[in-house]
Amino acid sequence: MSITNFPGSANSSPLDPSITKVTIPALAEMKRQGKPISALTAYDYATSRLVDEAGIDMVLVGDSLAMVVMGQENTLAVTVDEMLHHTRAVRRAVRRALVVADMPFGSYHGTVAEGVANAVRFIKEAGAEAVKIEGPRVALVRALTDAEIPVAGHLGLTPQSVHRMGGYRVQARTADSVEQIKADAKALEEAGAGLLVIEGIPREVAATITAELTIPTIGIGAGPDCDGQILVFHDMVNLSFAPQAKFARRYADAAALFRKAIEDYREDVEHRAFPSDEESYHLPSAVKKELEAERAELKPVQLRKA
Repeated sequence: MSITNFPGSANSSPLDPSITKVTIPALAEMKRQGKPISALTAYDYATSRLVDEAGIDMVLVGDSLAMVVMGQENTLAVTVDEMLHHTRAVRRAVRRALVVADMPFGSYHGTVAEGVANAVRFIKEAGAEAVKIEGPRVALVRALTDAEIPVAGHLGLTPQSVHRMGGYRVQARTADSVEQIKADAKALEEAGAGLLVIEGIPREVAATITAELTIPTIGIGAGPDCDGQILVFHDMVNLSFAPQAKFARRYADAAALFRKAIEDYREDVEHRAFPSDEESYHLPSAVKKELEAERAELKPVQLRKA
C-alpha cells in the first residue's frame, strides 16, 4: 500500500516511520489487488491498541458501544459527545489502522448542514479519519465528500433503523429489495463514499454488490464474498452478554477468563493471601532500626493504686 508517513496528530500516538498508515485509498488498493480487509470495532485505548498491534486494517468506533459498553437496549441512545469521548481514546492507541467513527442516531438525521457540522467534530476534535453513516443518504455523502471528510456507507441491516425494521432482521430478501439495495450502493459510491459496510443480507446479494462496486465492501453477516469483514470486538471474545448472532464467530472466552481472575482475587483477599509480604513495601533498614530503637527507649507508665 502507498500512503505517506506523517507524524501523528495531537489526538494520536506518534507514528513510527516504519509503519505504513492505512487510509481509504489504501483499502481501495487492497480491493484492486484482491487482498481481504480485516476490521473490528473498538471503544477504548487498551483494546484498540491490541487490535492495532495485531495488524487489523480498520478500527470502527461503533455506536454498538451503546450496547456492549454502556448496557443500552439498542444503539439509539448514545450521544455525539459520548462517541467523541470514545473515539479520542481509540485514536490515541491506533498507529496503523484506519480509524472510522460511527455517527450516532440523530447526528445526521436533520439537515445536511447539521450532519456535516457533526462530522467535522469527529475529524477535528476526536481525530477520526472517516465517519460512517447508515442508509442511502446520498446528499449527505456528497456534502461530506465536498468537505474533505472520508465517508463509509452502511446498508442492509442498519441498527439505527431497528424500530422501522421491527427488530434486527435480515434485509434484501425479495427481488425488489435486492434491486433497491444494489441501486443504493451504487448511488453512495457515485456520491463519494470511500467504502461500504454491508450488514445482515444474503451472501448472494453481497457478492453481487461487491462485484459491481469499485469501492471496498466490508461485510458483517453478509457472507464471505465481501472485500473485507468486521465483527464487534465484544462478540468475538464473549463479552457482550447477549445471544450470539449466527455470523458472530467466537474466537475466545474473555468472560470466563476475567470471571476466574476476579473470583481468584476475591478469594485471596478474603483469606488474606493477597497482598503477600513480597507484594508489600517496606521501610529502609536504617529507618526501621531507628524506629525500633525509639520504641525500646520508651518505658511503660506504671499505674499506682490510690
